[in-house]
Amino acid sequence: MKFKDGITEKNIIVKCAADKFLPFSLVFGIYIILFGTVSPGGGFQGGVIVASAALLIFLGYGYQTASDCIKSEVLRVSESLGATLYVLLGFLGIFAGACFCRNVFFNDGAVGDLISAGTITFMGYSVGFKVLTGVAFLLLLMLGLLAPEAKAKGADEYEYEEEEEDE
Repeated sequence: MKFKDGITEKNIIVKCAADKFLPFSLVFGIYIILFGTVSPGGGFQGGVIVASAALLIFLGYGYQTASDCIKSEVLRVSESLGATLYVLLGFLGIFAGACFCRNVFFNDGAVGDLISAGTITFMGYSVGFKVLTGVAFLLLLMLGLLAPEAKAKGADEYEYEEEEEDE
């Protein structure tokens, strides 16, 4: 079988597997985040599943492509946005005359509907957003330490020892 330069059969299998599982990971994680208040799961579990997309991109295409697709600065800022959103939703209870993180809009919606849990639903969404951005950011940092091509880009300060092949 003839391949392009640098591509082996193993690379093609890993890339195809990453391509097949990436959409499933994203859709399933978002489903878990959205329906966390009416079924098992929630923001944390769904956020980790969605963040696994960064790992799939790394496994299939390498660190360079993963860091080009997923900007770490955007993830860092977005994680702060998720935490801020959670705190603001927590203050809704205080503004309503109750305690922090009090479920304020619990009378809205029918039991089993997507927004039937009131404020808790939106808190779950903000937790999911914070977890997916935070875990994806941490994954990119850890993968940057493992990837030899990250050294050339200046992603870390550690020296990599390259193994020389004996001929």
